[in-house]
Amino acid sequence: QVQLVESGGGLVQAGGSLRLSCAASGSIFSINYMHWYRQAPGKQREWVATITSGGSTNYADSVKGRFTISRDNTMNTVYLQMNSLKPEDTAVYYCNVVQLARPYWGQGTQVTVSS
Repeated sequence: QVQLVESGGGLVQAGGSLRLSCAASGSIFSINYMHWYRQAPGKQREWVATITSGGSTNYADSVKGRFTISRDNTMNTVYLQMNSLKPEDTAVYYCNVVQLARPYWGQGTQVTVSS
């Protein structure tokens, strides 16, 4: 079992910044990919960003150039630095990992961007 705990969400004005964290704990053997997803009210959950254990990153077009994903492998923690936030970034943000073909999700952290 892997437990994921997100933190760092909150209310911010448009143009502001937030840094999300997601700490993984439990029976961790090898987690290559760590992901961030988000779900806005009334919408499907969407992928935001991915980072590999080697530090390679990939981003959704909607956040490219504004968000930065990073990780600390020694702490099994993934971060999402969000800059130049827009009202359309308002959502619950979730981290996700897959270990031994089983997906794990955190409980989510709310990000609200006011205009």
